[in-house]
Amino acid sequence: MQNLLNKLYQAHSQKKSLPAPQLVEVFIETLLALLFPAHSVKKIVSKEQLEEEIEKNKKQLEVLLLHIESDLKSSVSQIIESFYQDLPRIYDLLLKDAEALEKGDPAARGIEEVMRSYPGFYAISIFRIANVLFKMDVPFLPRIFTELAHSKTGIDIHPGANIGEYFFIDHGTGIVIGETTIIGNNVKIYQGVTLGALSVKKEMAEIKRHPTIEDGVVIYAGATILGGNTIIGKNSVIGGNTWITESIESNSLVYHQPELIIKNKSI
Repeated sequence: MQNLLNKLYQAHSQKKSLPAPQLVEVFIETLLALLFPAHSVKKIVSKEQLEEEIEKNKKQLEVLLLHIESDLKSSVSQIIESFYQDLPRIYDLLLKDAEALEKGDPAARGIEEVMRSYPGFYAISIFRIANVLFKMDVPFLPRIFTELAHSKTGIDIHPGANIGEYFFIDHGTGIVIGETTIIGNNVKIYQGVTLGALSVKKEMAEIKRHPTIEDGVVIYAGATILGGNTIIGKNSVIGGNTWITESIESNSLVYHQPELIIKNKSI
């Protein structure tokens, strides 16, 4: 037991001061509420109030960054300034994602319903926020952000993925999108899809390990697409439960056709 105590003490003494989960969630939920009124329980009545709320959100991000300040390659103030300068671009991308979901799902009853209740939009929103910080070489926080979305939605998007405009995730549960995945514009993905790596060797960390999905592709439930050299060509349709490790030409239809046997139970 004493040996265990020594090991635990050493681990605790070397522990990084990462922000508490509550602080992370407060920042994310506050930012989403500022961007999308459907998320907000607070009525914004003036531009001045909106500016005040944005300043509060900046302070929340500052608190998160100060926890990891020693690991940052830029100053806290530089990161905050760059992030909020990029916020208009993030906002425009998310409006396009919401539009894709609203137009692509016959069950959607309006854009506000999509923004407030769709797990796909929630996961995409957090991904796009995390992706900006990931590209600024901010450690820990981008992955913490996307794991928050993962825990709430079952959608696991690595913050390093490259995802284009009008991204559509329907239902979403069980989706996995790896770090070096490249996804074009107007792509639709359904539940249970994996965009993963053929190999998980550590020495491949800096190599493109995940597939490229070109514009206009639809990937149905349960499909698995693996490998950094695998390219799914434009406007292709990938059927459910398919397993793909080689490139597919543009305008292809790929489907799995199992044998289905139906018998009368009385026989």
